[in-house]
Amino acid sequence: MTAEPGLKPHDLKPGPLHTRPLDPGRLTVLTLPMHDPRVRPLLDELAVEYDTRYGDLFGRSAAAEELNRYPAEEFEGPHGALLVIQEDGESIAGGAFRRHDHTTAELKRIWTHSAHRRRGLGRLVLAELEALATARGYTRLYLTTGPRQPEARHLYLSSGYQAQFDLDADPETIGPLAFTKDLPTPRRD
Repeated sequence: MTAEPGLKPHDLKPGPLHTRPLDPGRLTVLTLPMHDPRVRPLLDELAVEYDTRYGDLFGRSAAAEELNRYPAEEFEGPHGALLVIQEDGESIAGGAFRRHDHTTAELKRIWTHSAHRRRGLGRLVLAELEALATARGYTRLYLTTGPRQPEARHLYLSSGYQAQFDLDADPETIGPLAFTKDLPTPRRD
């Protein structure tokens, strides 16, 4: 895909005309601390996303409160991680996990840049987080998503996560939608 002169990839609107397949050779997966500037696009766009979807429900300051709810150290090793996927040096997707309990990691901050959606990046982020959590000894994942994020709900269900709520109920009546997934036990040879 070529952009019009003067446009950068992040200026493109999401949708089928701008969707291009992932080229693994152009992707880099980085594990970063929360304060790294390459994480900033993830946090900034999540704040906009949360405010857009939930501002009328929780208030306009709720996004900042949610993004600052957990100390940055909870997303650092050995018990947590934050990863960013870059394409040609641009942060385009990411996610994190923190310790939920001794065997369970809680996924947080799953994000795909709005100009790069529908390219399989959400699945790639999940796969990377699952592999890293498994390598760190976790045997189960837990996550919640908001009731106004049907694409996230679909992603988790189609990626083997089990809904911990009634799938037939109106999501607005449930609140946060919880999911779990058992991770493969590492083989000991």
